[in-house]
Amino acid sequence: MKITAYELFQVQPRWLFLKIETDEGLIGWGEPVIEGRASTVKAAVDELMEHLIGKGPLQIEDHWNVMYRGGFYRGGPILMSAISGIDQALWDIKGKFYNTPIHQLLGGKARESIKVYSWIGGDRPSDVAAQAKAVVDKGFQAIKMNATDELQYIDSHEKIDRVLANVSAIREAVGPYIGIGIDFHGRVHKPMAKILAKELEPFRPMFIEEPVLPENNEALREIANHTVIPIATGERMYSKWDFKNLLKDGYVDIIQPDLSHAGGITENKKILSMAEAFDVAAAPHCPLGPIALAACLQVDATCHNAFIQEQSLGIHYNEGSDLLDYLTDGSVFKYKDGYVDIPDKPGLGIEVNEKHVRKMAETGHNWRNPIWRHKDHSVAEW
Repeated sequence: MKITAYELFQVQPRWLFLKIETDEGLIGWGEPVIEGRASTVKAAVDELMEHLIGKGPLQIEDHWNVMYRGGFYRGGPILMSAISGIDQALWDIKGKFYNTPIHQLLGGKARESIKVYSWIGGDRPSDVAAQAKAVVDKGFQAIKMNATDELQYIDSHEKIDRVLANVSAIREAVGPYIGIGIDFHGRVHKPMAKILAKELEPFRPMFIEEPVLPENNEALREIANHTVIPIATGERMYSKWDFKNLLKDGYVDIIQPDLSHAGGITENKKILSMAEAFDVAAAPHCPLGPIALAACLQVDATCHNAFIQEQSLGIHYNEGSDLLDYLTDGSVFKYKDGYVDIPDKPGLGIEVNEKHVRKMAETGHNWRNPIWRHKDHSVAEW
């Protein structure tokens, strides 16, 4: 069996899908994208696929190493996202070739289902209590929200009080035991992150996410010394090497690698297994499409330390199209009591609606994240 062709589809709301074809009729789907840089990742996929045309698709570990090590310059969001989508598609083909779900090829399931959480509140959190109550009424047992608007290095406690009011309202609306993930989104610099983390403790959050930017991970030590809330990070880290020092330093409780950004299924299975050796939990990042989510679930199934999965159904970014629109059977992601079953069909376990993909690719997208500025007009972290 040889790889004969591939196609890329830039589709709303902000995704990029990859289809890889073989001479035996088997096809694989992947989702290689960095949000806001879909066209750039598309060009990287084109370059990487030059090596794969005419090769057998089953030697995934070798292909991964050629794509990663074959370039003198390596790593980073663009190249690793391109590798991620190709890797997902190759695993999809391999599962279909052996007529088995990917998790069977990774050692088999350690669980039958996994908890999922739902996003509320948008980029600038508002009306969060009512939204939290609505998703909990649908059966979700956990929610996540952005904590703040933009914050300066040193900012007003009025903004801190606004965060506390939002989280207090959510806790009152949903009760004491619903999980609340609070995403600092790298918007909060160390001085304010210490204050905010300590002040949030009475509401018993499930975790605080990206309390500082990943390039400032050394600050996690000081933040961890100010709070008992579990600290989560990792969506902007792209390989096992990026996670190595984070785990060794010991100030993270939950890692959040993204299977469309951090090397795909091959690399993320290794990253999650590395974290298990440090007694660190995993909650893969996935505010993306159905192919990325399917890849996450295949890895989650095999990793004992995976405890919850992000998913994008109804997320504020999904304008123009949503998670289930690109599947022929959306019931594969049917959520029940806040959990989703691990897909058991061959490969990724989903069937992509190619006709709809092609239709939406005719429109495409040019999604960009907003550029925020502080009152003094300096650029703010989004």
